[in-house]
Amino acid sequence: MKKITIAIDGYSSCGKSTMAKDLAREIGYIYIDSGAMYRAVTLYSLQKGFFTEKGIETEALKAAMPDIHISFRLNPETQRPMTFLNGTNVEEAIRSMEVSSHVSPIAALGFVRKALVKQQQEMGKAKGIVMDGRDIGTVVFPDAELKIFVTASAAIRAQRRYDELKSKGQEASYEKILENVEERDRIDQTREVSPLRQADDAILLDNSHMSIAEQKQWLTEKFQAAING
Repeated sequence: MKKITIAIDGYSSCGKSTMAKDLAREIGYIYIDSGAMYRAVTLYSLQKGFFTEKGIETEALKAAMPDIHISFRLNPETQRPMTFLNGTNVEEAIRSMEVSSHVSPIAALGFVRKALVKQQQEMGKAKGIVMDGRDIGTVVFPDAELKIFVTASAAIRAQRRYDELKSKGQEASYEKILENVEERDRIDQTREVSPLRQADDAILLDNSHMSIAEQKQWLTEKFQAAING
């Protein structure tokens, strides 16, 4: 059976990563979380003090980019990928609200996107991958055989994020999360470099009122159609 590249793009907190991970596991493909890569760079920037009252110290970050190494390894117990930053497991740390509230400005920097897109394209050369993010179908893999664009209302996405954080025992404010979701949408759609948009040949999925099982069935059908097409 031929292997293809699957690009899943969409708004923050709409379940892209969970969907992509599950699909990759079901069909035996490699999953790459591009958003985790930008979160890892954000965490590194926070740790190094690159965020100041005046903004991001872009020159310092640019000089540090060659020293930022991001990799993914499977958790042997859950069989889910974990994100490593310079050899350290940062999967939990990059999901914090502090990182969430700083990631969009980092992801809007052209030199950061250029460096990470290059890494992502290297990862996908052999096909047989599922990658999710903001610009996978438009910039990273414009020739992907299957492109999905996921959306859901901001209120529903904020509620999902709130529930996720609470389930992990973390303090969370729904109002602050909703504000963060809407601000990330604005930044993602208006940035100069690789703004979030639906590729012309991407299939739209609004999962506002879909169950996980319904999503899974929908995705499986689209995958089967793509490999048989």
